[in-house]
Amino acid sequence: MNDSDYHLHVIAFDVPYPANYGGVIDVFYRVKALSEAGVKVHLHCFEYGRGHAEVLDRCHEVKYYKRDTSFWKQLRREPYVVASRRSEALAQDLLKDEYPILCEGLHTTAILGDLRFKNRKIFVRAHNVEHDYYRFLAESEPTCWKRWFYRMESRKQKRYEPILQRAAGIFAITQADTDYFNAHYGKTVLVPGFSALSRVCSETGRGDYVLYHGKLSVPENKKAAEWLVEQVFSELNIPCVVAGLNPPDSLRKLCERYPRVSLKANLGDAEMIDLIRNAQVNVMVTDQPTGLKLKLLNALYNGRFCLVNDDMVRGTDLGQLCVVAETPEQFINEIKRLMKEDFTEDDIEERNEALKDLYQNEKNAQLIVNTVFLTPHS
Repeated sequence: MNDSDYHLHVIAFDVPYPANYGGVIDVFYRVKALSEAGVKVHLHCFEYGRGHAEVLDRCHEVKYYKRDTSFWKQLRREPYVVASRRSEALAQDLLKDEYPILCEGLHTTAILGDLRFKNRKIFVRAHNVEHDYYRFLAESEPTCWKRWFYRMESRKQKRYEPILQRAAGIFAITQADTDYFNAHYGKTVLVPGFSALSRVCSETGRGDYVLYHGKLSVPENKKAAEWLVEQVFSELNIPCVVAGLNPPDSLRKLCERYPRVSLKANLGDAEMIDLIRNAQVNVMVTDQPTGLKLKLLNALYNGRFCLVNDDMVRGTDLGQLCVVAETPEQFINEIKRLMKEDFTEDDIEERNEALKDLYQNEKNAQLIVNTVFLTPHS
């Protein structure tokens, strides 16, 4: 088979542009890298609010399907993230040829249970161990009914997950996830996260503020931001910035209580990159040791010092490039120390050396090509 014969269906759980939150960053830049590697990507997007994106027309083919978010989908035995993306229109489009299929996350794997696809080569990109991710979401959620929903969804996903046995292969995003999926289902390949950059673009010198950024409507990120504002930023005599998409009113009001804390909402891609690059310290915390936090990868490629807790880097090899703290006192002391240090060319070179082998879009796209098109599958 020549490169020109490589056709691949990619089923995206959301429209992957703009690439402004973790999951779609990985999808968008992987599709881009696969296209540049000569793969004719047939992109199928579930749309529920982000609209159509002209930039995706660079793919060989792009199709959109309405995600069914009606309440009754939550009552199904299968996970809501799967049931709401079950689409006969998608199935009919996929059945028009025999090309291999890449499902993005457990969310888009309904076709694995469809007998019409029993002889198709279907691969799954695992962004997390999803039932663990939703269990942690439940622990972070203050609202009772949402906490109940996340717990039920976690149980459904754990029960549903063995459907991955029917996949031709799994592409995991971290070593810890690779070990998990290999132990349960085998045929798992580590393919690290894709991002916008292939070389570190951090600024040397010093910035004059501290930054936390994330998709602030996500319970995990909202909880992290609140913890940082109340326990860390409130004790610092330097500017502190919280930035991200769709912050809830409660977080806005919390930031307003502290004169040195500012909230920047719904910035464009260029504005967010500038904010990350000009910060002296990018602070990131999580209580979910699942998957790869792509915002950390973004900060390592674009920002100066990265200060994280252990859960932020667990299961990855990125801890060596960060300063790790756990308690509020440790975060406060490390920020005070880092605010006095210059970020140097040596720091940039150290990052480049550490990141170039694992997090290289071209190389990782070729790994997918080799696995999908050049490796025999039973």
